[in-house]
Amino acid sequence: MRYVLAIVALLAIVGGLAAVKYKQISGLISAGKAMEKAGPPPEPVSTSLARADTWQETLDAVGSVAAARGVTVSNDAPGVVSAIHFESGKLVHTGDVLVELDSNVERAQLASLEARKELAQINAGRTRALVATDSLPRAQQDTDDAVVKTSRSDLDVLRAQIARKTVRAPFTGKLGIRQVNLGQYLNPGTTLTSLEATDTVFVDFTLPQQLLRTVALGMPVHVVIEGEAATPVDGTIGAIDPSIDAVTRSIKLRASLPNKDEKLLPGMFAKVSVALPDKRDVVIVPVQGVVHASYGDSVYVVEDRRDDAGNPAAGKVARQQFVKLGETRGDYVSVQKGITPGQEIVTAGAFKLHNGAAITVDNAVQAKADIAPHPENR
Repeated sequence: MRYVLAIVALLAIVGGLAAVKYKQISGLISAGKAMEKAGPPPEPVSTSLARADTWQETLDAVGSVAAARGVTVSNDAPGVVSAIHFESGKLVHTGDVLVELDSNVERAQLASLEARKELAQINAGRTRALVATDSLPRAQQDTDDAVVKTSRSDLDVLRAQIARKTVRAPFTGKLGIRQVNLGQYLNPGTTLTSLEATDTVFVDFTLPQQLLRTVALGMPVHVVIEGEAATPVDGTIGAIDPSIDAVTRSIKLRASLPNKDEKLLPGMFAKVSVALPDKRDVVIVPVQGVVHASYGDSVYVVEDRRDDAGNPAAGKVARQQFVKLGETRGDYVSVQKGITPGQEIVTAGAFKLHNGAAITVDNAVQAKADIAPHPENR
C-alpha cells in the first residue's frame, strides 16, 4: 500500500511540473507570435528635408601655387665671399646688397687707371695749347685725345667688373635659406639663396581639352588651399597656354591671385574652381543621407505608416528610393533624379534600415551640413 501511495505522489509531482512547463512554453510561443506580428521595434534616426537651390556652373581642378616673381640668386663673377648682408627669410628691397666678393685687386687696378687718365687729360690739355700756337701738329692732339678716351673706357670696364663682385636684390621680395658662408670661394653661377615676391601669386592648373572653348581670360576663379581653414581666395584666369599637352590632352591655365597676407606659399597644393556664367536649379540633400551600393545609390524617404488595408496607421516608415546623383559641394550632393524638394530623408542611421522599416525621428542632435564647410584643423 505504501508503494502505491509513493507512486501516486510521484506521478502527481511530475504532472504538476509538466503543466507548469507547458504553460511557460505556451506563453513564450504566444509572445513570439505577437512580436513577429508586430515586427521589430522602430529604429531611431535623424532626418533632413531635400531642398531646392541654385548652383553656379563650375569647372573643378587641382593645381599648385607659384610665385609671380621668383629667382635663384647667384653670383656673376668668381671670387671669395668678403661680406654677407642678409639673413635667411628676410624681406629685401630692389637694389639691396646681399653678398660682396673680394675686389681688392680690381680696386688697386682702378686707382692706377684713374692716375693714367688724369695724366692723359693733362697731356691732352698741353697739346691743345701748343697746337693752337702751331707749335705741334694737329695729329698729336688727336693722338692725345684718343689716349684720354681709351683711359675712360678702361675705367668703365674695370668699374663694371667691380660691380659684378657685388650681388644685389633684383626686386623686392622674401629671401630663402642662405647657402654661402664668409671666405667661401664661388664659381660663377653658384646659388646664394632664393628670392620670391609673394604679394601676388599664380596658381597653375589643367583642364581637359574638351573645355578649351568654355574657359576664357578674365574668368573668376576660387581657390581653396588644402588643409587651410581660411575662406577661398578669389582671382582671375590670367593666361591660357595656346598648345595642348600631347601626353595628357589637357590645356594649361594660370590664375592670378592677390596674396597681401602671404598665406599662399609657392608649391602649395590648391583646389581650383572656375566660375562659369551659367547657373542651374538643383535639388540637394546632405551627403551622409546617401547609401552607396554596388547596385546603385539610394536614400531613405520618411513616409507615414499604413496597415495592410492601406489605411493610415501610427508611426513612420522608411522607403528606399534609388537616386541619380550629380555634383557634390561641401556637405551636400545634388540629386538629378528620384527626389523632389520638401521630401524628408534619413540622414543619420540609414545604414541599419531596410525598405519599409519602422522608424522614430529624433532630430535633437544633428550634424550640421554646409555648402562650404571649414572644419577646424586639429
